[in-house]
Amino acid sequence: MKKTFAKTMAISASVMMLAASLAGCGSSAASTADSSTGTAAEQVSEAAQESSTAESEAEASLSGTISLAGSTSMTKLCDAMSESFMEAYPDITVTVEYTGSGAGLEALNAGSVDIGDSSRSLKDEEKAAGAVENVVAIDGIAVITDKANTVTDLTNDQLAAVYTGEITNWSELGGSDEAIVVVGRENGSGTRDAFEELLDITDKCAYAQELDSTGGVLAKVAATPGAIGYVSLDVVDDSVLAVSLNGVAPTEENIVAGDYVLSRPFVMATKGTIEEQNDLVKTWFAYIASEEGQNVIKAMGLILPQ
Repeated sequence: MKKTFAKTMAISASVMMLAASLAGCGSSAASTADSSTGTAAEQVSEAAQESSTAESEAEASLSGTISLAGSTSMTKLCDAMSESFMEAYPDITVTVEYTGSGAGLEALNAGSVDIGDSSRSLKDEEKAAGAVENVVAIDGIAVITDKANTVTDLTNDQLAAVYTGEITNWSELGGSDEAIVVVGRENGSGTRDAFEELLDITDKCAYAQELDSTGGVLAKVAATPGAIGYVSLDVVDDSVLAVSLNGVAPTEENIVAGDYVLSRPFVMATKGTIEEQNDLVKTWFAYIASEEGQNVIKAMGLILPQ
């Protein structure tokens, strides 16, 4: 950038000297300039174009690697954003490890990655260690059951009672006489942290199975009669049923309106503010904020932060 800036300044100085010379030499000199090298105005235009081209080339010449680690719930978003970004910046490589929100933030604060992905808000101790919360999208948490289940709506209290072990049979909720198999995420998962916090049941859950990925929960619930689980809204498919909460379906419209209670941020945390990061990381966040980046977020079924 320093070379580009110096080159631009040298060009501008030359053009200004040429323009002054032409102005002082009268019509004859102007005529000569017109016929041999172009008018002073054209020279200025050419200099401006060369400056703009030099700056574009400097931006395009960025190369290196951006490393991310963290939330498995952010897999679809990070994969899609990385692919789109690398098409725009072919000399920059983006690597992503899906290790869980807590592990990703630990890696960030240890300095082993550039960005820590978290599907929950940062904890006070993580912020105290230097992590800065950059919310890039809003996601809903869907409560899912196997497709044979006849219970399609739960209250917050009923859902909390299921996960704390107070309710153990679907018949207690108006369903069939079938044991409830409580499925959740592993300790340290951002989805688990957000789910338990929103229902005020942190560290009170009685899980039958704890799985280490969003996809694992989806597959387990789909294949297990009587199972209930929670996953990122954007991964829900027709292999499971998404349960309404308090009569409100888990949809983008209901989340934006504030009517659906289970929603959480998708965070790409940095060590220090974005402005303090290297040029590669700054370029990554500039791309996320661009029209192309925002379109990727919307295409994933996520909500743009307000």
